[in-house]
Amino acid sequence: MAIIADFLLAAGAFGAAVYCIVLSRRLTRFSTLESGMGGAIAVLSAQVDDMTRALEKAGGAATASSSSLEGLTSRAEQVAGRLELLLASMHDLPESVAAEDEQRKPRFVRRRVSRAETEAAE
Repeated sequence: MAIIADFLLAAGAFGAAVYCIVLSRRLTRFSTLESGMGGAIAVLSAQVDDMTRALEKAGGAATASSSSLEGLTSRAEQVAGRLELLLASMHDLPESVAAEDEQRKPRFVRRRVSRAETEAAE
């Protein structure tokens, strides 16, 4: 009985040793930086750093665009105010000036071209 127990104990120890060796090899393959999961983690970490830098640049550009847009908006509001004043002042013009402009016929001035000028042009 003692021999069987010793045999089973030795078989269990041998099985545990084989299991530990297999796990050790899998762990070394898992953690290698070139081909294993460690490499994938390193690549993902580098990509996260690149994306963080790109996001910071985009945030800076958005801030600059926002400030530029605010300046342009305030300038447009000022111009709109001036246009409103001009339109309001147009309503104050007398009606007779506008009627006279409509009654006038356009005049055309024609000039004769001399033969010397046409021969010089040819």
